[in-house]
Amino acid sequence: MPFPINRPRRLRRTETIRRMIRETRLSADDLILPMFVCPGRGVKNVIKSMPGVAQMSVDNVVAEARETWAAGVPAVILFGIPERKDAQGSEAWNDNGEVQRAIREIKERVPGLAVITDVCMCEYTDHGHCGALSGNDVDNDATLELLTRSALSHARAGADIVAPSDMMDGRVGAIRGALDGNGFSHVAIMAYSAKFASAFYGPFREAAESAPKFGDRRSYQMDPPNGDEAMREVAMDLDEGADIVMVKPAIPYLDLIYRVKQEFNVPVAAYNVSGEYSMIRAAGINGWLDEERATMEVLTSIKRAGADLILTYFAKDVARKLHG
Repeated sequence: MPFPINRPRRLRRTETIRRMIRETRLSADDLILPMFVCPGRGVKNVIKSMPGVAQMSVDNVVAEARETWAAGVPAVILFGIPERKDAQGSEAWNDNGEVQRAIREIKERVPGLAVITDVCMCEYTDHGHCGALSGNDVDNDATLELLTRSALSHARAGADIVAPSDMMDGRVGAIRGALDGNGFSHVAIMAYSAKFASAFYGPFREAAESAPKFGDRRSYQMDPPNGDEAMREVAMDLDEGADIVMVKPAIPYLDLIYRVKQEFNVPVAAYNVSGEYSMIRAAGINGWLDEERATMEVLTSIKRAGADLILTYFAKDVARKLHG
């Protein structure tokens, strides 16, 4: 024959045909919107390094949650910026703290929306590290007690899922035991299981006001070259009672999202983090690329790699586009 009989381009010829054979389908149901809760009322502090994202007081968080639910996004994850910070991060388990108030308000006013809470100390400590210090090092076991207090406070407020992001050893088991022992066995855990010490977190640290005052987080967050270690971390968290496991960041670790899904076949989340968001937004604002197409391509790649859930600051806009 003068030419191969198979011509893959036949099935790329029109948008309708491309839709018919599309292998990976991104859905609004896959998306989770991160939000930053700060003190005050009527507050919306724009985050300079994350155009389109802001710290918001509880009233504005509830309004944003309502819009998010209306757009078709099923869940939000809340990060808190407290009015005061101390060495222990004690505002993290204040039952009248900003996150706790936001949980109660959202569950009352947008009851269908799932509320996830970040459980970590870095936003609440005056030193900016993710736990209690012993000298200049984070004390792993002392931090577990602080994390369980925070998780229990979120559960009392009505959180559906708590998400420990600190990377302390044993924190999933400690939180699971505390939840179960206090009547919250129904509250799920989404563990930041493979969280890497990444350069892509820079804008988040402005948003959450959580930059460490000294040193860095490499002694507890994972070393980027280590894939096998990530699998061990996931296995440990599942053994300790995690319901969902997460890979963070997403784009540089697509291979690990794939491995986690293939090896464990459990619900997998991936965090399309602040730096990934800001790169696309900045390039779009400057006209260097088509922001909408780039966003859809990136999120689809995360889904194709195996993520069931994608935490992304693009969630609301993407859901609106998907719903047409």
